[in-house]
Amino acid sequence: MLTAAQKRFFRFVCGALLFAVPARAQERPPTAGAPVPLALLTAKKIFISNAGADSGLFPHPFSGNPGRAYKQFYAAVQNWGRYECVTDPSEADLVFELRLTAPYGPANADKQKGASDPLPMFRLVILDRKTHYVLWALTESIEQANLQKTHDRNFNEALTALTLDLQKLATLSTAATR
Repeated sequence: MLTAAQKRFFRFVCGALLFAVPARAQERPPTAGAPVPLALLTAKKIFISNAGADSGLFPHPFSGNPGRAYKQFYAAVQNWGRYECVTDPSEADLVFELRLTAPYGPANADKQKGASDPLPMFRLVILDRKTHYVLWALTESIEQANLQKTHDRNFNEALTALTLDLQKLATLSTAATR
């Protein structure tokens, strides 16, 4: 099993490789790969929906309250500046539904047999506001820890990774339509 530091390094390397694509590959038409919904590219206004957190996660293992993830994610998206955050979903092009889940799972999971560790995770579901169809979904697991401060650091890192996943998706969408 990889340590948290090894996973962060792996994410960094994957991200770096993603943007180190040769110029020739960038010239391929958008039909060369699976399409990203056009609404992800053209949306200007979003509504961020707080779908909450499963019980038993606050104040331990994570400090704060169930609104912590929503507040941090909202601030990160506003700072990014790609979308205008609106306070009424009827004014939005897309709805970003953020939820912190603590899935049930087997104790002592064996990944060789297809079972995964039941780690808490963030799930971001992107919906078309007009049709209510799910356009995309992103998830990021929160690594295990023993200390409260490490739980909190892992929480922040997973939420940052989710935000970066969203930025990569929007960046890839933009690049694919050029």
